[in-house]
Amino acid sequence: MSLTAPPLVVRCGAFGDVVMLTTMIRLLHARYGQRVDVLGSGGWTSPLLTPLPEIGHVQIVSSRNTPYPLCPSQWAAVRWLRARGRGPVYVCDTDAATLQLLSRAGLSVDDIVQRTREDDESDGVTRLWPDRWLRIGMRDPLHPYPTRTVEPSIYRFPYLQITDADRVDLAAWRAGRQLEGQCVLFQPGNKRTHKRGNVGTASHPKYWPPRAWAQVAAAIWQRLPHARIVLCGSPAEHGVLDEIAAATGRDARLYNAARELPVPRLLALLEQAHSLVSVDTGPAHAAAALSCPLVVMFGAASPAKWRPIGPGAITVLGGERGEASRVRDIPADDVIAAWSSLPDRNAG
Repeated sequence: MSLTAPPLVVRCGAFGDVVMLTTMIRLLHARYGQRVDVLGSGGWTSPLLTPLPEIGHVQIVSSRNTPYPLCPSQWAAVRWLRARGRGPVYVCDTDAATLQLLSRAGLSVDDIVQRTREDDESDGVTRLWPDRWLRIGMRDPLHPYPTRTVEPSIYRFPYLQITDADRVDLAAWRAGRQLEGQCVLFQPGNKRTHKRGNVGTASHPKYWPPRAWAQVAAAIWQRLPHARIVLCGSPAEHGVLDEIAAATGRDARLYNAARELPVPRLLALLEQAHSLVSVDTGPAHAAAALSCPLVVMFGAASPAKWRPIGPGAITVLGGERGEASRVRDIPADDVIAAWSSLPDRNAG
């Protein structure tokens, strides 16, 4: 029996969630022998996924919580879902808004593999999200679609791909900003730490003060005096990153790139960078997938569930006290030591 539609993955996740989802996407591509369609949300989802050879069509919903009569992207998604025909559907979200949208499209329950809260830790074992996605991706819908025998463990690491055009764009950008040579990246922010460019609270679990970032920068320049440090973030975070620049005395070797890093350029930069120092956030997962040597700091989120994994060097700090953990409690000296122990990806 042949499929009438490619496998579909439904996941309206943040940047890092989409990176981790690539494990399931590659597994389903191998199991069903077809490119995988994705229904998602956010401006990052298409740039992260469309370069992958395992991806078919990516359909984006601008908002799931806007009332259906007022949201054209929901209308388009429902039309697209109805037109696809039947095939296996892996629903990775459990919120009512997403499930209601799928219901409007009339998907057959026999085609759906639905992630449930019991799937996450039903056997009492705490797993990283990529491992959870592989477990769910090995499940079959009730309708008997043909699959191939695969070994899921070979798809465990998230995977991203950089296009040649994006490398050319990055080279021109780096030349225009005098950022050739070794670049060390800092990722201080995440969507919860910053809102409209302001730090919500200095006691936020993922907040690390500008003076601590400045201490790490000074240590990097002591070891790599000619390295450029690039502050990464969204355009709304430019002012927050500028506080870090001020804490370094506005050293000319530091560059605030918050307004200049669309997702494809950021990924190309991560592919080439010397290393990344980051709080627990999406670009850290992208760095891990692209083998960028990485130090990542955790607050209240559990590293046992959320730490990045990939083929390169990754050092995780923090998170030892569970929900009581705070990134601001991690000493700068610990981060400096962790960064100093990373291998040089440019060596040899």
